[in-house]
Amino acid sequence: MSRPGFVLEVDDRTPPLVVHEGQGFRLETFPLGTRVIYPPESLPGIADVDAAIQEALLHPVDADPLPAKLRPGMRLTIAFDDVSLPLPPMRAPDIRQRIIEAVLTMAADAGVDDVQIVAANALHRRMTDAELRHIVGERVFRSFHPQGALTNHDAEDRDNLLHVGQTDRGEDVEINRRAAESDLLVYVNVNLVAMDGGHKSVPIGLASYKSLRHHHNAKTMVRSHSFMDHTKSHLHLSAWRMGRLLKEHLDIFQIETTLNNDVFPAPYDFLMKREWEWGVRDQASMLGVRRGLAAAPRRLKHKLFHDIRAPYGLTGVHAGDTEAVHERTIAAVHRQQLVEVKGQSDVLVMGVPYLGPYNVSSSMNPVLATCMGLGYYFNSYRGQPVVRRGGAVILYHPLNEGFDQLHHPSYVDFYDEILAESTDPAVIEAKYEEQFATDPWYIHLYRTSHAYHGVHPFYMWYWAAHAMDHVDDVVWVGADRKVAQRLGFRAASTLADALEMVSGTVGTSPSISYLHNPPHLIADLS
Repeated sequence: MSRPGFVLEVDDRTPPLVVHEGQGFRLETFPLGTRVIYPPESLPGIADVDAAIQEALLHPVDADPLPAKLRPGMRLTIAFDDVSLPLPPMRAPDIRQRIIEAVLTMAADAGVDDVQIVAANALHRRMTDAELRHIVGERVFRSFHPQGALTNHDAEDRDNLLHVGQTDRGEDVEINRRAAESDLLVYVNVNLVAMDGGHKSVPIGLASYKSLRHHHNAKTMVRSHSFMDHTKSHLHLSAWRMGRLLKEHLDIFQIETTLNNDVFPAPYDFLMKREWEWGVRDQASMLGVRRGLAAAPRRLKHKLFHDIRAPYGLTGVHAGDTEAVHERTIAAVHRQQLVEVKGQSDVLVMGVPYLGPYNVSSSMNPVLATCMGLGYYFNSYRGQPVVRRGGAVILYHPLNEGFDQLHHPSYVDFYDEILAESTDPAVIEAKYEEQFATDPWYIHLYRTSHAYHGVHPFYMWYWAAHAMDHVDDVVWVGADRKVAQRLGFRAASTLADALEMVSGTVGTSPSISYLHNPPHLIADLS
């Protein structure tokens, strides 16, 4: 029986607690009275995954069974979530492989021979052959990739984009032409958190900059309260309008999956346990990992972490109409991640781990660390933020990993030039976004190499806009001071120093909440 998440109040019996900080973690002693928000324990995974997939495809929600939609001579496109999900990557076989294989089997039985498979990477970097192979499996990769039938979406390929129309708010809906002109589009999703899935799949994953600019902007992001609640997020409201327009023009068969909280394999599995329940093996693993990381050079530490493959269990798979499916998906995510929290705090503490959606096999540069902490983790709530308006956020990350020139070339210029002038998301957007979005060199690298689109660092900064608008102080513990200053924040050596630095904002005896993740959680303050 999996135990639910809970809120611990630190007392004199509470041991030091794990706090992630990039490619490592520390054991932190929190002030008495600190609220520690723990995620629920991992739910049991579905025992017969293949049977669950068949059930979903043959008995979909508010849609005909998949075989009834398949016929000879039709154009079938299968799109799937890219390498940004799940985190860490899933141990083989990936659930997307198992679903795509099942869909292809049904298509073959129906005599469908015009099939294209596309990674829905939007303005993310192109996936490598190895990454594609890991997600779709060796058999699908060999059957489709050499013939050019397994590809990455190219948001700058004007010949393979189709402007479908505009929403009633004037939002352009422009997506992958092959997908838009197909008789059936099957979308295969991994819903790691409540932000994923639904109409965030096709209208965003297969879109161009012309579409994405309508919701990936400072004004929309600062009004999204929160990204984990699609009914309150203005980003999602825009995507939902786009998705409903697409539904009028395109037959979309949405397949969504949910995972449990089995994030870390041995010897890192102690990170999923409550510290006072660590046994002898857990303590030995913790000491061994800490000593190993302390002695390892940076490149080896990077490899140790980025080679982690999570032993996730599948907790749900649903197929059919996008919105009907997503209701069931969100319910499954909430069963795994929702934690009831009563009232807001003056200070919110969060550790930023080594991995986010946009640094798979890459470095967590300062812009991405900001997005992860003030974007995704800050927004891991339902109802209202864990920290009060005008409060303070304390984050843990060294901010010293630098920039990956292959994956993040435009980030370098964004950090060196744009943030040197302003850190205000609205100012940055108005003055510089279009320049980066249309820069020919950045577009060339996006299309031919493995670089994120030139506009991508702007979007990452906008993700943090809600947090930056909501709180009055942000301090990074253990961070490079010059880097923190460039980001518009401050750095402290210790938690005690950070609390002293924010005392002018929250007083000398603030209420404190520590968001103890990963694994993932959603603080429910509704």
